[in-house]
Amino acid sequence: IKTCTAVLMSVIVEHCWVCFATERDDPRAQWLSPCRCRGSTKWVHLSCLQYWLDTRLRMSQRQPIRCQLCEATYAVIFPRMGLLVDFLRVVDRTLTAMGPYGTLGLLVGSVYWSALTYGAVTVVQVMGRTKGLLLMRRASPLLLLSGLPSIPVLLVLGKTVRWNDYIMKLWRKHWYEPQLPPVQPQFLTSRNLCGALMFPSIAVLTGRLLFPSLTSHLQRALLGGGAYVLLKGVLKVYFKQQLFIMHAGRRILNYCDVKRKQPLEAGESEGAVD
Repeated sequence: IKTCTAVLMSVIVEHCWVCFATERDDPRAQWLSPCRCRGSTKWVHLSCLQYWLDTRLRMSQRQPIRCQLCEATYAVIFPRMGLLVDFLRVVDRTLTAMGPYGTLGLLVGSVYWSALTYGAVTVVQVMGRTKGLLLMRRASPLLLLSGLPSIPVLLVLGKTVRWNDYIMKLWRKHWYEPQLPPVQPQFLTSRNLCGALMFPSIAVLTGRLLFPSLTSHLQRALLGGGAYVLLKGVLKVYFKQQLFIMHAGRRILNYCDVKRKQPLEAGESEGAVD
């Protein structure tokens, strides 16, 4: 009889499925049964349910709140707060929905503005201040808005043309016997990106050092850039070819030869000390 009574009491006593407390722990608490669940998951404290609803609404305010077990929709009724609050809620939801698109637009606009500024500075740097500003003043706005941002894009794309790799392939194919796996193309890295964007400044500086007698800024920049690309390509081909020869001529020793060589070197060093 005592066992049956205990079982019946455990069934009758209300348990909160959020905090697992009973009606004996807090007799003044308000209880709800908001869904189709039965048994131990039927009852819940009003305060616990409010906290759980706040957590769910913080994650998603558009989808209806459902019970995780029986999937019944909770009947949540909000009080009317007036037209102004309804209007502000619509504005808040609209701004929240447009947030990612606005951030993407600002990011794209910042990149475009940076490319436009970089193109204008490059024109002034290569052609000279007077001729560069005069050229941009005479050009149409549409040409400036589309042409100036394309300058850094073309510089970066030009960096992807690896003409020195083709020269190395021909060199290794016709004038060198050892064969290693072919040169793998490299993706655009931060080093290549910085080199592409710094190329106009390097071309202008090289032109001033190698061709100081030229009065035209554009001719000096073109000749300086060509000389820089040629010199850098020759040195890069030579360096990579030497690394290729070094790797092609490497040897791997037998383990027994290495162990035999170590005592000999130790004996030679002792004899030298004596």
